[in-house]
Amino acid sequence: MSAIEQTEAARPRGTRLPRRARRNQLLGAAQEVFVAQGYHSAAMDDIAERAGVSKPVLYQHFPGKLELYLALLDQHCEALLQSVRTALGSTSDNKLRVAATMDAYFAYVEDEGGAFRLVFESDLTNEPAVRERVDRVSLQCAEAISEVIAEDTGLSEDESMLLAVGLGGVSQVVARYWLSSESPIPRETAVALLTSLAWRGIAGFPLHATDGQLAAEGH
Repeated sequence: MSAIEQTEAARPRGTRLPRRARRNQLLGAAQEVFVAQGYHSAAMDDIAERAGVSKPVLYQHFPGKLELYLALLDQHCEALLQSVRTALGSTSDNKLRVAATMDAYFAYVEDEGGAFRLVFESDLTNEPAVRERVDRVSLQCAEAISEVIAEDTGLSEDESMLLAVGLGGVSQVVARYWLSSESPIPRETAVALLTSLAWRGIAGFPLHATDGQLAAEGH
């Protein structure tokens, strides 16, 4: 059950919830308010009302609006990173791996909760704590992609990272454009098109044989 679904399930006032469940419920309510209104226009009163709790209950879990926003940001940055890692580990076929990774970004921006807006389209990017988290998740995703590129191609760490930043950046930007433009192109087709573009580039780097493969071949 998502945080927003927990919000819906637990919204009536007076319902006592375990601390973790209450925290998740409050995060779900906060996500709805922040996505709809933006950080600066959102108020703790709005979030408490959305969650169906008193403001003192909200402050028991989060001392202020920024702390609440950062907790939500941490949650969704981690979700994106895990999605990319899962995609990379889903297959050993590199073309399918590229497609799965591209699709991870499309799935992330398409999620009906709009969490990607908190990560990539925040109106609080001048806040150092927010900027640090957004930059960190982009770097972590690129590092995960870079490890696979380096292992398969034998390129240096710096070269692999450069390519990984490019692949991750293209995936994120195109996925956001696809969503915001309300493109008539189905997600599966959009992913296939972008995969074709990326694969034509990355496939140009020959596979790097491992020591085990060389020994098996008698080299």
